[in-house]
Amino acid sequence: MPELPDIQIYLDALERRILGGALDGIRIGNPFLLRSVSPPIDEFDGRTVTGLGRLGKRMVFELEDERYLVLHLMIAGRLAWKPKGAGLPGRSGLAAFDFAHGTLILTEAGSKRRASLYAVRGKADLQAHDRGGMDILTGGHDEFAARLRARNHTLKRALCDPANFSGIGNAYSDEILHAAALSPFRRTGSLDPGEIRRLFAAARQTLQAWIDRLRRQTGTGFPTRVTAFRPEMAVHGKYGQPCPACASPIQRIVYADNEANYCARCQTGGKLLKDRALSRLLKSDWPRSIDEMEALKGQGST
Repeated sequence: MPELPDIQIYLDALERRILGGALDGIRIGNPFLLRSVSPPIDEFDGRTVTGLGRLGKRMVFELEDERYLVLHLMIAGRLAWKPKGAGLPGRSGLAAFDFAHGTLILTEAGSKRRASLYAVRGKADLQAHDRGGMDILTGGHDEFAARLRARNHTLKRALCDPANFSGIGNAYSDEILHAAALSPFRRTGSLDPGEIRRLFAAARQTLQAWIDRLRRQTGTGFPTRVTAFRPEMAVHGKYGQPCPACASPIQRIVYADNEANYCARCQTGGKLLKDRALSRLLKSDWPRSIDEMEALKGQGST
């Protein structure tokens, strides 16, 4: 799912292309995309785009007279900038937004249709789409600490909760926790003030560094490779590969539709966190530390 850095790069590219221009019309390719019934979608035709913003992982297109389009890409939704009037691509095409100098195409890979578009009239109704999460890039340390302490959850869950923090998901929570040298399953209530300061600094630095990196990679073009798995990432999607800080193999725990990637030596004091499925299978043979696991591998190779 596109998270804060990728959403920001989309917004940068759209600002250069559509801000101040009129939306000629919207072509809906899949009726399930549009989740609102009022105002009608044709009410946006001919209105000028006056602003672009973000509510968590949702993109907000502001048009004249307090009209808003709220777009959530979910896991597989992606945007592409095409010549004006470009057709929707087969089954994956969900919508086309036509402007004077080009067309913004929304697609979604796979068979599930999770992406959503809401047409909104007025700031009060727009506010209903805000999950209330703090923007770490603009908020302060004290608010960050208060949100962490409000409920005693795992750090992974706390960072990914849109009611806590805005725009962070599975990928960047892994990267932030690695940068902070903290376990993804450490409880928020167990952090001391120094660890909270370290986590706040890591969150800000990681998100801003990735925004800066993606801006350099994209330049003035339109983002064409929006993915949760990037070769420059430290731990996310790097299971079994060497940690860039200590060279120990990255570990992974898979649960529900998510996963947590971490370095045992850097983040958990060398302790291996138990994967439910594997620990049930191996029982007492489950290695307790990264050193024990590497020793077992060494025995297997002799």
